[in-house]
Amino acid sequence: MPLPPPTSRRDIHRRVIDMQAYARQDGLYDIEAHLVDTKPFLFESLGRPLPVPPGQALHDLWVRLTVDGDFIVRDICAASDVTPYSVCKEAETTLRVLIGERIARGWSATVKQRLRGAASCTHLMEVLIPLATTAMQGIRGLRPAAARKHSGDGPPPQLDSCYAYGRSREMVMRFWPEYYVPPDQPRDADDPA
Repeated sequence: MPLPPPTSRRDIHRRVIDMQAYARQDGLYDIEAHLVDTKPFLFESLGRPLPVPPGQALHDLWVRLTVDGDFIVRDICAASDVTPYSVCKEAETTLRVLIGERIARGWSATVKQRLRGAASCTHLMEVLIPLATTAMQGIRGLRPAAARKHSGDGPPPQLDSCYAYGRSREMVMRFWPEYYVPPDQPRDADDPA
């Protein structure tokens, strides 16, 4: 384990999220997530007449996001195989409000704004945020390296999108030196980032 050794502890909850991207024969892409929550002990749930046995799913949820090459959501579906309440399954169709949206900067805010609180299932909503990253990595990974290079029209979209691409980091100095800002130099007041 690359983390420092932990103090004495016990297992209390496990969430496994598996995501995969697929290229379809019709030119679209399916990005799927499977979320499973379990407990290592007998768990009493308000929504179930009997306690949930150790290792049995409390949540077992699926989401499929279908996007085109421009990252526009063309379809979305969900399946809730295991939920605490039967009414939770009704939330599967609430994700459809995202059809027509583009996966780009602001995706997380759009998902939260459209699906937060009682508008949808919290777990289905939460899965949509990393599904976007899976879509980006999957689809962009199919493009040749030359096609993934910045064209030079304005700042590259990667700029300030993560720690490594921060304006004061080595990657920006290496790939886009015109946008590099030394760590000790203040930014311009009109700089949007």
